[in-house]
Amino acid sequence: MTETRDRFTRMLCTAQEMEEKGRAFYEKARSTAENPLGREIFRLLIDDEIVHLERIRKISDSLTRDQDWSEDWKKLQCPYQDLGPVFRDLTSQYGRAGIAGSNDLEALKLALDFEQRSVAFYENQLAQAVDPVEQAFLLQMILEEKGHSRTLQDTQYYLSDPEGWFIEKERAGLDGA
Repeated sequence: MTETRDRFTRMLCTAQEMEEKGRAFYEKARSTAENPLGREIFRLLIDDEIVHLERIRKISDSLTRDQDWSEDWKKLQCPYQDLGPVFRDLTSQYGRAGIAGSNDLEALKLALDFEQRSVAFYENQLAQAVDPVEQAFLLQMILEEKGHSRTLQDTQYYLSDPEGWFIEKERAGLDGA
């Protein structure tokens, strides 16, 4: 049991560190982003990282008190279960807001790398998990981190080629074609 408990503790410490770094990165990226859609995407990601941190703290507290996984973390939901529709709404709001600068695109590239490493971390932990509540937590985190990756990929594409994004993603027809 001690070995399992140590693994839980290490996993939660690493997860908390990753989520804190993610939140800090998104806050900096938001403050320096030139494109308004990029700023809004980073704000949404900050909100999700805060929920992730609250979940991890709730689980850590539960393990400290009860020495067992609690399902209380499930009460903490990200504001948007799927950022895809939110992203599409934002593209409608901002329209073809223009191509982003290289700093914005570099921040998106780094954010995407960060999210992909988070997915890999949680998937690795899931392979070792035996507790059903731990497994549910890890599956939820994987789902949300993959959603962040998809949103960041869409944002990269949109901010580097808005016309191409609208044609491909919104299935826009070409007049006379």
